[in-house]
Amino acid sequence: MYVLGLSFNYHDSAAALVHDGVVVAAGEEERFSRVKHDSGFPRRAIDFCLARAGISIHDVDWVVFYEKPFVKFERLLLTAFATFPRSQRVFRESMRRWLGDKLWIKPLIRDRLGIDPKRILFAEHHMSHAAAAFFCSPFDEAAIITMDGAGEWTTGTVGTGRGTNITLEQESRFPHSLGLLYSAFTAYCGFEVNEGEYKLMGMAPYGVPRYVDRIHRMIHVGSDGSYWLDLDHFAFQHSADTTISPRFCAVMGQAPRDPALGDKSLDPFYCDVAASIQAVTEDILIRMARSLRQRSGLRNLCLSGGVALNSVANAKILREAGFDRIYVPPAPGDDGGAIGAALWAYHQVLGRPRAAALGHAYLGSEYSESQIADFLRREGIAHEQIDDAERFTDRVVDDLLGGRVCGWMQGRFEWGPRALGARSIIADPRRAEMKDVVNAKIKFREAFRPFAPSVLAERCEEFFELPDAIDQFPARFMLYVVPVVEQKREVIPAITHVDGTGRLQTVQRDTNPLYHGMIEKFGAATGVPVVLNTSFNLKGEPIVETPANAFNTFSRSEMDVLYLGNFVVKREAKRKIVEDARFVLRHHGDSVVQMVS
Repeated sequence: MYVLGLSFNYHDSAAALVHDGVVVAAGEEERFSRVKHDSGFPRRAIDFCLARAGISIHDVDWVVFYEKPFVKFERLLLTAFATFPRSQRVFRESMRRWLGDKLWIKPLIRDRLGIDPKRILFAEHHMSHAAAAFFCSPFDEAAIITMDGAGEWTTGTVGTGRGTNITLEQESRFPHSLGLLYSAFTAYCGFEVNEGEYKLMGMAPYGVPRYVDRIHRMIHVGSDGSYWLDLDHFAFQHSADTTISPRFCAVMGQAPRDPALGDKSLDPFYCDVAASIQAVTEDILIRMARSLRQRSGLRNLCLSGGVALNSVANAKILREAGFDRIYVPPAPGDDGGAIGAALWAYHQVLGRPRAAALGHAYLGSEYSESQIADFLRREGIAHEQIDDAERFTDRVVDDLLGGRVCGWMQGRFEWGPRALGARSIIADPRRAEMKDVVNAKIKFREAFRPFAPSVLAERCEEFFELPDAIDQFPARFMLYVVPVVEQKREVIPAITHVDGTGRLQTVQRDTNPLYHGMIEKFGAATGVPVVLNTSFNLKGEPIVETPANAFNTFSRSEMDVLYLGNFVVKREAKRKIVEDARFVLRHHGDSVVQMVS
């Protein structure tokens, strides 16, 4: 049986295909459309999933959407009426969007895919989050927490999963939302909502949580982690322009940070604010998890929803909430709802048995040797082909040892927002200067943002404080931030954040043998089985998908070497292409389309 899960119309549209309980393909639309956070109908992602399985849409038994649009529309209407006339503008814009196409999901899917509407199902938003975590986990039973900005009405749930059944027992409801609270502080600190939350988390270690008491004037928190926002301090419930009110700024004591400053002014005040909201978020989640642990008596926990991307909080929940093991799916946000919706239908609605846990994130597209070769030859790109895997990884290690920054595109791309050794930029973590080099000359992003270490799973505990690391699934997906072993912080300075932590990825031999083998060789040469890893993209762009995407990104940065499958493209080849392009432009003027340089 084939079940196709879909999420779209908010942000990070995606499609996922499940065959007999196994996720066979999944991808975000942005990877194919090249539109960051693409929210449109995921036509390209659907086509990829079907092609990967070798089927057509007519072979799909069920199509499942990840939320219930009419319930969400009800929330928008009632919220607008409750806050009128302040909500007049957001109401007008919402009606234009929703009455146009966002409300009519079933006919849209029917018309776009040519599928019988009787085969279209709708899951609840937070049930999709819960299913994405529990049904992908290795646990037969587990406690469940979901937390995000908002679904239909629900902004967070706690519940349990047993076998093929999930029960969501309690919920928080809009406008009381931990995700929206964190996003309000993201905006206050000068970052873009739904994009800058990573930056806020990265900035927090530069500050001290001295403003926790001020935040608690705006939110009431119970001993069990339940919470209630004082809405006089917020505007997201009625404004299309801002998330905070003047009273918010009065409590915090300063105006919002100017977004135009970027990283030019890491003002200590806003660093302290970032540290404070991070501390409040962690406290709420830990209280919630402890309470659920005591009530349920369960030893395992599944986390999902956008808040589960807070990898600092995830690691603290593991240490402090009393659970033995945690599972967070590789895409806990709205994109992951596509997998969750499909698995909810397959297991909970249809009662079909569960398959093995999702232990890796390599669910996207890949390109064959011949496809890569055709691209390189067609574009006249000088390259070298290395067919022997040992020689190939030796070459990569030599480049890393030589201080070169390498683009790495291998196999199927990763499901979710993290680069996990399929579409990565890699460098030597022992060189302290690599952090500034990669941020400034390659990623073109804020200098304070940290980089992730990819470490051999079997040697993780030599370098990072993560007990039983080899069995910790979130670490495979870069969803824990943990302390670097104190004696190793000077050994791997490029990936050690200002507070002595690292957002690590443990690399398993059985799920990514080439990446594992390369890191193993680097470890044999240096004694450090760790590489610096960041996503293969430039600031504001989706992670690369095709060989052309990879070469384009390589060409517009100061990366030294590009590894496309078993092909090697060096900086000299890039420079020659740029020089050829400039020669053509000088001699043929505006009639020639400028090549990327």
